[in-house]
Amino acid sequence: MFDLVQPNTWVVLQLPSDSLKVLEIIPNTIVSLGKYGTFSSNLIIDRPYHITYEILDRQPGQKDSELRVVPASEIHADIMAEENATSTPGTSDGVIKGGDGEEFQLLGENGEVLRRSNRETIDDSARQTLSMEEIEILKREGTGAGKEIIAKLMLSHTGLDQKTTFSLAKYKLTKTKKYLRRFTILPLDVPMLAHWMMEEKDSNKILEMREEMLALLGSWGNVHHAADPAATDLQDTSRGGRWLVVDETGGLLVAAIAERMGILYPEEDAETDAENEERSHPTVQENIPFAATNTITLIHANQQANLSLLKYFSFTPDNTTPSHPLSSHLLTLTWLQLVSPDLDTTLSNPPPSHTPTELSSMKPNKRGTYYRKRRRFLRTQHVIKSTLSGDFTGLLIASSMDPISVLQHTIPLLRGGAPISIYSPTIEPLSQLADLYSTSRRTAFIQSPPAELSDPNLTNAEIAKWPGNEDFPLNPTLLLNASVQTARVKEWQVLPGRTHPLMTGKGGAEGYLFTGVRVVPARGRVEARGNYKRRKEGVGVVNTDSNDGVVKKNIKNENENENENENENENENENENGDADIKMENTEAVESTSNVLAQPIES
Repeated sequence: MFDLVQPNTWVVLQLPSDSLKVLEIIPNTIVSLGKYGTFSSNLIIDRPYHITYEILDRQPGQKDSELRVVPASEIHADIMAEENATSTPGTSDGVIKGGDGEEFQLLGENGEVLRRSNRETIDDSARQTLSMEEIEILKREGTGAGKEIIAKLMLSHTGLDQKTTFSLAKYKLTKTKKYLRRFTILPLDVPMLAHWMMEEKDSNKILEMREEMLALLGSWGNVHHAADPAATDLQDTSRGGRWLVVDETGGLLVAAIAERMGILYPEEDAETDAENEERSHPTVQENIPFAATNTITLIHANQQANLSLLKYFSFTPDNTTPSHPLSSHLLTLTWLQLVSPDLDTTLSNPPPSHTPTELSSMKPNKRGTYYRKRRRFLRTQHVIKSTLSGDFTGLLIASSMDPISVLQHTIPLLRGGAPISIYSPTIEPLSQLADLYSTSRRTAFIQSPPAELSDPNLTNAEIAKWPGNEDFPLNPTLLLNASVQTARVKEWQVLPGRTHPLMTGKGGAEGYLFTGVRVVPARGRVEARGNYKRRKEGVGVVNTDSNDGVVKKNIKNENENENENENENENENENENGDADIKMENTEAVESTSNVLAQPIES
């Protein structure tokens, strides 16, 4: 993420009405904000983010309006003045205010108003003396960046003196959002993109995934930067991080994962000369420019992956640039290529090979077509081969597909200890999935395993690829710590004297998250290992009680001091002969105890 606004990048403009406008900053163009005005894009290029600008009035002879940086003291002037007023309560015009700023209707003995409420406040258009024609004239004149219109509206309101402090501030805020010509420039990162899609656009395109659920999905998936600089072999995937992803949110999940891995934004000093040279002279085609680690492998159902939201981060799958990290770290393949790669037309019909002499004799268009098909074939072959090799670090899913069918083909591709996190707008698919990995179902599977898994010569890979049956659609021994959770952030209004949760909010799906850990079941007998500690064994001594005839046995340890010294000096790695001697001593002690108990009891 850049600190300054760069040319040809997407940014967010926050308007006074709290609405967001996402646009691409193209040099030498005019940016239009509707009723707020227009300005030149060159005025904000190479300027920092989080700055509030005010669109000034257009001067005679100028084509565009100028911008003024609004200082923070001016932005928060009303709040600071209100805090100062509430910190020093007192009397003013016969009205007494509370220390927290509240006002109530309270009459004194003589009928004077001690505290006032907004019970008699009537917000009616008749109380505004300015007509719509006069307001339109003020808007066309555009003086004071909208501040003069707000001042005249408040002065011409006949019921302004009847408003309380809170209602007056609310009235002023409403007019400010409507007429003040200001905007704040913000960076377009993944949380801002998710918020914009949820509030301003169609939330169904991202499965109604909120910011907090998107963050939990990456946290439980343990997504982080895990590249291995020493890993140069593309077939060596045992080191570093490789994440398997199923994304149906238009690329939002892929963007969140890439941001955590540090491969979402292009380098600031990336050069494009090498790209242009490679496009004009595509001679070296056998070298696959893919990273060995710190990669994202995306499985999609269509002919081409839906990654439309990645355009806001300067990446398009159709026209990738080598300077962008995702061009070498993002690998895509279809479900057909994963389940039945032999049926894929791209892999089953490789382009014919040509010698350099034949290539030089081809026409430029035909030679370019050959190189394009050759690159596509090599890319598909590499992605399928690396995916089927497995050993992925984690699995993240945000899809409307049945998670049971998805895990049947993705669980065998994970290494032991790989975290799994699955998002669903509703809880029903995840609750069914959690039931398949419950403790009771796992116990029944271990006690009565299917006939297909009864062969002791089966490897762990063959067990993981078991297709399942009617009773056990999934192998419950391959996943532990299965749980379902949800979370929702509640927004609050934080203002002096009126801090409370927001009473209105966007509805929609709640959103749930399934988490688990991939494990590799142990084969054969499982034994506990540790330091052996000898248990004290004693000799039985029989005592009789003449009153009730009850026989009491007091077990005393023979040679107690001697055994304690042996325990203190005993070596942690005791050999087998020593263990056999201990067992013989314990046997002799038990035999001596049985001999004493076998003696007749004298009265």
